[in-house]
Amino acid sequence: MPYLELTLPCTEAQEARYQTALDDVGALAVTLMDAHAEAPDEQAIFEPGVGETPLWREMTLTALFPGDAVPELILLALDAFDPELDFSGAAFRSVEDEDWERAWMDQFQPMQFGLRTFIVPWNQDLPSEAHAENAAVVRLDPGLAFGTGTHPTTALCLEWLDGLELRGQRVLDFGCGSGILAIAALKLGAATAVGVDNDPQAITASIDNAERNGVARRLSVYLPGDEPAASYPVVVANILASALDALAPILAERVAPGGRIALSGILQGQQTELLQRYAEWFDDLAVHTREDWVRIDGRRR
Repeated sequence: MPYLELTLPCTEAQEARYQTALDDVGALAVTLMDAHAEAPDEQAIFEPGVGETPLWREMTLTALFPGDAVPELILLALDAFDPELDFSGAAFRSVEDEDWERAWMDQFQPMQFGLRTFIVPWNQDLPSEAHAENAAVVRLDPGLAFGTGTHPTTALCLEWLDGLELRGQRVLDFGCGSGILAIAALKLGAATAVGVDNDPQAITASIDNAERNGVARRLSVYLPGDEPAASYPVVVANILASALDALAPILAERVAPGGRIALSGILQGQQTELLQRYAEWFDDLAVHTREDWVRIDGRRR
């Protein structure tokens, strides 16, 4: 099924209003990219949650609509919703499903994280190392919510999971995106996993990827308001620093006494305040970095 893609320039100050307007007129997904990245493959992409702070001052905003949507009607609806916003820089194009999938498959090759975890495009052969008896292989399809293991925050979380003894454990993946972390945990021996995300497209992508990997019966996914309250021995939250700060009491409550937590989506320089915030509930807090990104992990008292 084709989609209609809208792109326009956006500043940090405008982002929240643009996103609200686009959501109101029926955008299926809204993503942001650094407007000053030197090349498309250097752009970090994320789907902002409500109230989350953008990572860049100047961005390119992309929104997806159903393929039969009419550009002129979308612009009229946006102008009616918020007449003060400027949509004169908006550009539209039709995007086929195959375009998203082909670009992903052409760019990404099988990747290894830690000693056992491999992320492999669904249509590629396994690397020789992934045939080991204890290998945890995740076959991934991009879907509409991205999370492929190439971003440093995802890599940091995969390496953390790879280093844990997960056999028989219950795992919570808060901000699950494509479901890559929850699925990896199941492949590493976890008994069950729960994924939570505020984007319905992420829920769909997680379910599809879980089915592709044969773990759908052991993975439950929820929107935040539908998530049943529970505690887990292992919790991973790969979101943004502002959300990690706001959700600290909730995330702490989700970790069972003695349980482990990993927090990522944190830029260098943001870890100090989060370390102080989570020290109220966690011991042995440690910081691990990759490029400009940080993972904090610790143990629940």
